[in-house]
Amino acid sequence: MKVNWRELFQPLDLAGLLTLSAVGLTLRWMPAEDRLSGALLLGAFTLAFVCREPCLRRSKVAGHLLLALMPVAAVLLVALSTQNGAAQVLLVVWVAMVASLWPPRVLLAAVVAVDLVVYLVLRQAEHPAPLTVSLLYAGFQGFAALTAHYAHSAERARDQLARVNTDLLATRALLADSARDAERVRVARELHDVAGHKLTAMNLNLRLLADHPALSGSAEIEVLQRLSRELLGDIRNVVQELRDATGLDLDTALHALAAPLPNLALQLHIGPGVQVTDAGTAETVLRVVQEALTNSARHGSADRLEVDLQRRNGQLHLSVRDNGRLRGPLREGNGLGGMRERIEAMGGRLSLSGSAGLPLHIEAELPA
Repeated sequence: MKVNWRELFQPLDLAGLLTLSAVGLTLRWMPAEDRLSGALLLGAFTLAFVCREPCLRRSKVAGHLLLALMPVAAVLLVALSTQNGAAQVLLVVWVAMVASLWPPRVLLAAVVAVDLVVYLVLRQAEHPAPLTVSLLYAGFQGFAALTAHYAHSAERARDQLARVNTDLLATRALLADSARDAERVRVARELHDVAGHKLTAMNLNLRLLADHPALSGSAEIEVLQRLSRELLGDIRNVVQELRDATGLDLDTALHALAAPLPNLALQLHIGPGVQVTDAGTAETVLRVVQEALTNSARHGSADRLEVDLQRRNGQLHLSVRDNGRLRGPLREGNGLGGMRERIEAMGGRLSLSGSAGLPLHIEAELPA
């Protein structure tokens, strides 16, 4: 289980570590015979605090079990130092951690049960004001829960806004390319139908003039005929170049999708013969990579995503692989299920491979 130490320097985690350090300083006021037990309990709580995120990524069941055991260590520490009062701050830290992970009803039931146990412990130890102290810290816990909830909600809203923004940027890039292709085709058609038609008519008239007895053998007529033929050939070449579309700019669109994920590097390779001129196919490729980026960042804990797009046997072959690890068996949820439906609607096929502890590999095949 690897701990990402940078996560501990997030504002809420850093505040939690400072609080734990402050509680550690109060251990010197405990009776000498209880200091070792208090240090061990605080150490267990701190270890759980540091390891909770890696444990949740590896196994949600183990992670939530670890979170459920944290208040046990805190209550035992409260029982060792009933007159101190600082140990109850650990429960405030614990509530701030589980507020964004547990459903409200479960959280409320757990907090009420723990606070009731603390009240009984203080009362048993003949604390002068057990109810007042319990209610005071319950208020702190409520404040911590609301703060963590709103912070988590703001983070989710920010991530959602960033995904929508990148989605719009990528779609705009594809629409701009599609509009440019349509304009090139329109200009090519106008040149072919208007200029080409008139130049052909002019060539026919010059031929008639060259056959006239008075102008037969005229050098000027021959020059005009040659220039007319060359101009007609040049226009045909221009029309052909305009019609030879280079395809939609997938490179820019895909990098735009990865831009709001600074901890996930996109390694993109598009084969030299790959040209995607159909907007529907390009959008499907975009959505597949977008879902892969989301899965790798959220569920796979990856920091690199490799995307390879090739053209083989008249088909587009898309391969997406990350360097993360799946937390459990591979299951098709709404994201992967929607990806399969989108690809099959285009007449393609999708294959997924991966298992717990291994990276996810996505392979898609689409009509070129």
